[in-house]
Amino acid sequence: MELSQLEPQIVWKNFAALNSVPRPSKKEEQVIEFIKNFGEKLNLETTVDEVGNVIIKKPATSGMEDRKLIVLQSHLDMVCQKNNDVNFDFETQGIQMEVDGDWVKAKGTTLGADNGLGVASIMSILESSDIPHPALEALFTIDEETGMTGAKGLKPGQLEGQILLNLDTEEDDEIDIGCAGGIDVTASQNYKVEDSNGQIVKITVKGLQGGHSGMDIHKGFGNANVILGRLLYTGLYNQNIQLISIDSGGLRNAIPREGNVVLSVRNSVEFIEDANNLKAEILEEFADIEKDLQINIENFSTPDKAISEGDSKNIILALKSAHNGVYRMSPDVKDLVESSNNIARVELQNGELKILNLSRSSVESSKNSVAEQLKSVYELAGMEVEFSGSYPGWKPKPGSEIVKIMEKIYERDFGSKPAVVACHAGLECGIIGANYPEMEMVSFGPTIRGAHSPDEKANIPSLQKYWGFLKEILANIPAK
Repeated sequence: MELSQLEPQIVWKNFAALNSVPRPSKKEEQVIEFIKNFGEKLNLETTVDEVGNVIIKKPATSGMEDRKLIVLQSHLDMVCQKNNDVNFDFETQGIQMEVDGDWVKAKGTTLGADNGLGVASIMSILESSDIPHPALEALFTIDEETGMTGAKGLKPGQLEGQILLNLDTEEDDEIDIGCAGGIDVTASQNYKVEDSNGQIVKITVKGLQGGHSGMDIHKGFGNANVILGRLLYTGLYNQNIQLISIDSGGLRNAIPREGNVVLSVRNSVEFIEDANNLKAEILEEFADIEKDLQINIENFSTPDKAISEGDSKNIILALKSAHNGVYRMSPDVKDLVESSNNIARVELQNGELKILNLSRSSVESSKNSVAEQLKSVYELAGMEVEFSGSYPGWKPKPGSEIVKIMEKIYERDFGSKPAVVACHAGLECGIIGANYPEMEMVSFGPTIRGAHSPDEKANIPSLQKYWGFLKEILANIPAK
């Protein structure tokens, strides 16, 4: 089946149009212009603020003028990840989509359903002539995935809405009323390089699932950086290891799927034998959850400049010690991850090291504790540590009027109660709420799997369900 034949056709049409426009985080110029032109062609009041957020206003449909003003909000940027064997340029190419049964996915790359389906839904409401709704402010933010720059740059007074509907979650039976905050932790150091003294070995890890570093952090997926750290540790005390290069992981908000390290060892035969023994154990550990995991350990013929044994040891010990995964489960909300860390990217080239982490927590003090634990480990290893990009969580308000309305509609239309939850992802609601404390906020969306990885896919029946739910919510917004 072609994408154009799927229901709801208006949403899939707009999603396809959006996905034809390159929109990497921090490089959203083309998609900002696309959305701006979209609003202007509809003769709707359209503005672009100083950071790049686009705001489009649409009057209420007939009979809905007395209802509370609604903000519909989604972010324009997308996570750009691809399989290693795929030749694709996210800055110049549109996403190549295909239908696979009940799912829409991309060909070897992220799909951009996060948060493109939310954007496409808002576009569809804006251009509709037969969907009842109150007066709307459509807020399209930028750079959600790598810094929340758009939400942070949104100033008080730009919006007049009383209720914000954030369309950026990934389970169609959930109503989200809270989320985690986050902070970037970056460790770095420059090391002197010297001639390597031993035999050269290359270790490659690939085939991991990856995934969202918030929503998937509790699922036990493998982390390429952690696995490489374990393999390096096997020869730390008897192989005179000198690190030559590391290229592992990617974006902070994606669980690392692949990576490699090149190193010098005293005896490559012994090292490879020991590392292969550990490899077998790792493959057995992950046999049920990482069925495509591959680990290759081999002699490498090209010698190169390396850092010293002492500096190499400090890096390996840091990778072995830094926390990755769930840090603490919430004692207040069942099954909610309260705090976590993702060791997202490790890069060592020509003696220059960077280790990127994203720490998350729904509790500010716990978020700081995770970051400080990492800082302690990396500083003990002689690295410099920088905190940046901190953003607040979103405190749940389960008794708000809009949540009660949505629960009632969901139970009436779908015959079951929705899960009213807080999530471990970083939504923009907490940041926006800091400048609009009186605004009621809620987040929901269609079912998406594998967000932030090339396995990302959107469920077709779920989008139909969510689209009907969204329209019913807009038709039942209370009076001012």
